[in-house]
Amino acid sequence: MIRVDDLALFIRSAALGSFSDTAREVDLLPGQVSAAIKRLERELDVRLFARSTRSLRLTGEGEAYLPHAQAVLDNLRAGQEELHGQHREVRGVLHVAAPSDLGRNVLLPWFALFRRPYPRLTLKLFFSDRVTDVFRDPVDVAVRYSRSDDASFVALPLAPENRRVLVASPEYLSRRGVPATLDDLAQHDCLLYLLSSRLYDKWIFHEGNRKHTVNVSGALHSDDGDVVHRLALAGEGIAYKSWLDVSDDVRTGRLHMLLPRLKGESAPLHLVCPHRKQYSPGVQALYRLLRERCEAVEKLLPAPKTGR
Repeated sequence: MIRVDDLALFIRSAALGSFSDTAREVDLLPGQVSAAIKRLERELDVRLFARSTRSLRLTGEGEAYLPHAQAVLDNLRAGQEELHGQHREVRGVLHVAAPSDLGRNVLLPWFALFRRPYPRLTLKLFFSDRVTDVFRDPVDVAVRYSRSDDASFVALPLAPENRRVLVASPEYLSRRGVPATLDDLAQHDCLLYLLSSRLYDKWIFHEGNRKHTVNVSGALHSDDGDVVHRLALAGEGIAYKSWLDVSDDVRTGRLHMLLPRLKGESAPLHLVCPHRKQYSPGVQALYRLLRERCEAVEKLLPAPKTGR
């Protein structure tokens, strides 16, 4: 007979690509995880993983079986929710992924505030600018800058009108001057961001119905949004950041907004989960708090000014 715990360990091992990492996550020995997978393979009479000393990957049979294993656990979770009702105590473990800068500098205190009323809830937070795969990575929900037109997952809006803004520190502007036009950016140090090794050196703006794309350059690049933010605060250049990331710095004067007549590129924020069945009471409570906080910050975003 197939054990539910073995299915859960199979799903986590497929997501993490490692028996050792799975064991650490659930406080077991690697040998216990390996034994569970072997037991499951015997029950199914198939090989689920191709193993080597350096890698672990799903076989074709493992790939085919994975969604069925996930469906079993989802149905069991749904049954538990129905038995206990939607207003049961928020408890258990909630894995949440978020972008580096937003997670560390904005969301972290909100996550701490969210957890306080739920002493039996454990939050596991993963801050990274790698785009989280909510189907394969070991997370329950992800806070993600994205559009909501991907029907393969549920994207709940947190800040649908959020956008990017140009910012620089007062120290940098006093040293290098304030750009008056987009063309002036060519004479400035721009702080560039990389995602999946792609350099974002084309910044997009809108002025009424007109779209402007400007090529920028700079000597400082990073694949971590928090690093770009810190470099801007340190006076190292001009950054093109999400308003949610820098709103507090603009409010306190640590950063100044530039070219306010232009509307920066849209950067809507969503809470993403694989499907409605994972919209648990804990996720619902988290969504309500994040939506309320994000809406308050979003309302502070200045409207583009006309004229030069």
